[in-house]
Amino acid sequence: MSRLSLLFTGIVFITSCQAPPERNCSNFKTGKFSFATTIDGKEKTTTFIRSEDREVDFFEGKQDTSSVRWINHCEYVLKNLNPKNKAEEKSIHIKILTTSDSSYTFEYNAIGDKRKFKGTAFKTH
Repeated sequence: MSRLSLLFTGIVFITSCQAPPERNCSNFKTGKFSFATTIDGKEKTTTFIRSEDREVDFFEGKQDTSSVRWINHCEYVLKNLNPKNKAEEKSIHIKILTTSDSSYTFEYNAIGDKRKFKGTAFKTH
């Protein structure tokens, strides 16, 4: 029995010593980024430029501007400044989950919608 206890304690110790995922969110508050997603089986890329309080998105030749409101260092809300339909009126909540030197993985959803999606944005400048 003591061997089993020792093994269990060792496993708990090893797994608890793993470093948490890196989250240097301040490195991604501003800059130029790209994000690819699959829509109807085709990969589509959005590029966007974000300042502290604005984000300008470029997608399929169209440009949209949103306000950026930071909730904390790793979460923010986007609100489209010129919505063209009801869906574009909904604000988007974005939470940065992990970061690397040149990218961040995030989770996002329309506020009020329980469905959450994940993506990775790459800093291009």
